[in-house]
Amino acid sequence: MKNSQILVLFLIGAVLTIIGALFKITNERKDWTSFFLIIGMTFEAVAGFMLLLKLFKKKNNTDSFLDS
Repeated sequence: MKNSQILVLFLIGAVLTIIGALFKITNERKDWTSFFLIIGMTFEAVAGFMLLLKLFKKKNNTDSFLDS
């Protein structure tokens, strides 16, 4: 998976987590708050795990971060 795709996953997770946190702060939509927080943090965890795998499997050190 390309690094740009991993960054997109991380950004989607961050947006969902922020939405869940805002709902939690304003006490609105209590039924959706936990859903947004759980799904957002799961996206972030998966993106972080994939990024770590990509860093450890890197074959040569000449690639820049967003190239592959």
